[in-house]
Amino acid sequence: MDIYRVKWTRADGVRRTSVVSFDRPSAEDRVERLAAQGDVTDVEIVTVKPSQ
Repeated sequence: MDIYRVKWTRADGVRRTSVVSFDRPSAEDRVERLAAQGDVTDVEIVTVKPSQ
């Protein structure tokens, strides 16, 4: 099973990465919630290895 994290850039230019790992549907939900905030850009889902 693949696991994912979400990366995004805040309005102040700071790049962020989720601390928790998600399954794909949960990562997609997180992307939608971040987009709804309206103050983030460059939102992406990245695949990570279980040890990361």
